[in-house]
Amino acid sequence: MPPTPTRDETVHSEAFLSSLMRRQLRLSIGCSLAFFIALLGLPLANYFAPEFMAMRVGGFTLTWLILGVLFFPYVWIISGYFIKRSLKLEADEAREVLSK
Repeated sequence: MPPTPTRDETVHSEAFLSSLMRRQLRLSIGCSLAFFIALLGLPLANYFAPEFMAMRVGGFTLTWLILGVLFFPYVWIISGYFIKRSLKLEADEAREVLSK
């Protein structure tokens, strides 16, 4: 009869890590897409809608408001979402493996 794997062997197994890495890759791609949409969206908006982007909002043009004020909180939100979701993925995966 083969020995029963220990808790550490189960959690650090190839199957566990492979599954976790696959889920985290999907999460990373989604967060990267959200970032690149904002990063590429601003120049495209300036090119295709220059009058709209030149509107003044709070003393700034809309372009500078987005770039100077709103872009960094947007990146923080994406980063915070990634961290929370990644930790949840790890906890869920570990719970699933240990319950078997």
